[in-house]
Amino acid sequence: MNAWTFLFIAGVCEIGWPLGFKLANDFLNLRWCFIAFSVVSMILSGFFLFLAQRHIPIGTAYAVWTGIGAVGTFIVGVFLFKDPLMVSRLLGISLIIAGVMILKFTVV
Repeated sequence: MNAWTFLFIAGVCEIGWPLGFKLANDFLNLRWCFIAFSVVSMILSGFFLFLAQRHIPIGTAYAVWTGIGAVGTFIVGVFLFKDPLMVSRLLGISLIIAGVMILKFTVV
């Protein structure tokens, strides 16, 4: 598999752990299931980041990984938890996306 694919998978897994913690707070009867989901997401995220860093510079990999996690978690928050959607928040997320794209397309 391609290193960028590993990095994308790592970023998607990065979304899982804050989602699991949020759900653990919202559904107390399933708290431990969602905490376990968060822990598994962290482990998978770290593992795929490890694989990606074999071929992608560490600074680029880390920035893209956290960017995917931040943008994905933002989207989950807006659509699933009705987090506020304001122009200033959209601008901030747009800047993160732009930064990730620049890093992706300028890596040798």
